[in-house]
Amino acid sequence: MSDLAFGLDTFGDVPEDDFGTAVSYAKAIRQVVQEAVLAEETGVDVIALGEHHRPEFAITTPETVLAGIATRTSRIRLSSGVTVLSSDDPVRVFQRFATVDALSNGRAEVILGRGSFTESFPLFGYDLADYDVLFEEKIELFARLLEEKPVTWSGSKRAPLENADVFPKTESGHLSTWVGVGGSPQSVIRTARYGFPLMIAIIGGSPERFAPLIDLYRRATEQFGTTAHPVGMHSPGFIADTDEQARELHWPGYKVVRDRIGALRGWPPLRKEEYDSEIEHGSLYIGSPETVARKMAGAINALGVGRFDLIYGNQSISARLRAVELYGTKVLPMVREILAS
Repeated sequence: MSDLAFGLDTFGDVPEDDFGTAVSYAKAIRQVVQEAVLAEETGVDVIALGEHHRPEFAITTPETVLAGIATRTSRIRLSSGVTVLSSDDPVRVFQRFATVDALSNGRAEVILGRGSFTESFPLFGYDLADYDVLFEEKIELFARLLEEKPVTWSGSKRAPLENADVFPKTESGHLSTWVGVGGSPQSVIRTARYGFPLMIAIIGGSPERFAPLIDLYRRATEQFGTTAHPVGMHSPGFIADTDEQARELHWPGYKVVRDRIGALRGWPPLRKEEYDSEIEHGSLYIGSPETVARKMAGAINALGVGRFDLIYGNQSISARLRAVELYGTKVLPMVREILAS
């Protein structure tokens, strides 16, 4: 398991300062840069920034923030988590991430997704009725752009390209590209067809229930004759010095955001009993370094993944920084030790 990678994911949640006052969006973005620098210093392999267009989150253009992080770091990989390709232009996505790749000496990575949130569609003038066809056509074009050769392409939702050469090129000739999937078998098969690495969002329930999707990915790559890359998983969590402190700090903010999103999706308000059950048996990695490390190691073992990204947020600035520090300095060494034994 020596090649196992560990990341941190954030959407740039707008945190409170240590006096309970919500900070500005600008401060929240600068805070993420500071956390990424700390993540590199403490040994984390990847920082992944999600794209959202909601009031709770400050990051709408992950690659812009990643470009800022690139100038402050030298080792950590710089990823989106995810880029909503359906409501963006594949050419521009490639150009922006190739630019981050240049600034970071080859550390850029894009995780493409259809988007579990839909705010970007009306915002950028796309029809939600085209949800599936938009992604299907755009991922096809993006796969062609990754060859870094002139592209001739046509689809129904974007102007065609005729022998179009796209710049800048990457120095390596390869922009690292994953696809983020929430649980749809069709999305897993599509990812396999293009030969992209698969990142599974596991945000509820037992991680083991995703094992059939990972098996499907491996079987599909075999049938398509593409590469079965090590699979990644990302799940929400939070680390503090003790289990009690972690739950106490995480629960209030988590419930507010979860209930706000749940109201839009027809979910009932989150009960504390459900929250506690998700920590004990599901996909919330909340607790002391020892508790979180044991749970992460169990999930990694059960699914045989090659990368684990922890989504953090919803806490005060100092609590977030402490969580990042504990993840890198305490949790990751413990996980590696448990898996090695």
